[in-house]
Amino acid sequence: MNSSYQQLMQNLEYLKLKQMIGHLGETIDFGMSNQLSFVDTLLKLTNYEIDMREKTMVNSMVKVGAFPHRKEIKDFDFNFQPSVNKQQILDFTTLRFLEEKENIVFLGPSGVGKTHLATAIGIAAAKKRTSTYFIKCNELILQLKRAKLENRLESRLKHYGKYKLLIIDEIGYLPIDREDAKLFFQLIDLRYEKKSTILTTNVSFKQWDEVFQDTKIANAILDRVLHHATVVNIIGDSYRIKNHLEKENE
Repeated sequence: MNSSYQQLMQNLEYLKLKQMIGHLGETIDFGMSNQLSFVDTLLKLTNYEIDMREKTMVNSMVKVGAFPHRKEIKDFDFNFQPSVNKQQILDFTTLRFLEEKENIVFLGPSGVGKTHLATAIGIAAAKKRTSTYFIKCNELILQLKRAKLENRLESRLKHYGKYKLLIIDEIGYLPIDREDAKLFFQLIDLRYEKKSTILTTNVSFKQWDEVFQDTKIANAILDRVLHHATVVNIIGDSYRIKNHLEKENE
């Protein structure tokens, strides 16, 4: 028995099944004391390995997503922001919108929680092994501009086009010149009706021609973004100002 146990440990080490090694003794004891079948005992043991690998995979997907923070839906203060429909946001985290290849646009002034909600949905997607990437609009434009200068625009567009969910944060915080607007349009067009995109903006759609400095391009972008989209209009106070006032009153 002892030599068989040692041999089993060596086999598990050879197969690099660390969790099974760590839980082998206790699982054998548990199986014997509860009169579990061999299959049920083995199932319990292999679950330790799978659980850890799932956790590692999730952490890896979240890391690859390049999220600005690990804020999730449970961290969002729906009481402070009553204009946000909690059930609607929870429905987004089921990722049904991804299957329909729909977009989400969070519209509202600075500090109301647009980025938090976009990130939270992105993390929910990453946790379900959905390829997800977060990028600020200004950084995205810079990346596309650099790629164009280096004659690798097509591969860069394909890179951002491949993600099942792309989150583009802060559209409208900085103006985008006409040539850069064309680059942005190419990406939106590439993803149109193929993949889902979440956008956050503090600028009403009527003013997007000012952001992109070209009415025709702005309309073409809006047309593709909004065709299959849910717009979440957040009307409320800034969390950052709220937190600042709370600190002042402490």
